[in-house]
Amino acid sequence: MSDFIAYGLLPITYSHFLLFIFEITMKVYGIKNCNTVKKALDWLSTHGIAYEFQDFKKVGVSESTLKSWEKEVSWETLVNKKGTTWKSLSNEEKEAVVDEKTANKLMQAKTSVIKRPVIESPKGLIVGFDEHAYETKLK
Repeated sequence: MSDFIAYGLLPITYSHFLLFIFEITMKVYGIKNCNTVKKALDWLSTHGIAYEFQDFKKVGVSESTLKSWEKEVSWETLVNKKGTTWKSLSNEEKEAVVDEKTANKLMQAKTSVIKRPVIESPKGLIVGFDEHAYETKLK
């Protein structure tokens, strides 16, 4: 008997579903209703790339995760100074972000200030939506 499970818009067999679950080696962090995150998730789905999604709004981000990312990219890359969350901060709050420690404190308190999405892939970290980086690191 061939049971099918709907994943997104594609039906898959149960055995493929199990294979899919055990092959996930990539995590995507972001906010589900963010347009840039939606664009990235659509790109991944279109290219058949499995991922686990972690929503900042639901589970936040740990200090250890931030420090792990900062081994590959700077805290300046992770803090989205072009976004509305940064722009809504007081001058005092903005001026207080001067190093990794103060940036991490802000990113944990206001996860919306993190540039999205952040993708942990076997070939390295990708921050933001960059089709060229996706082609290079995710395929």
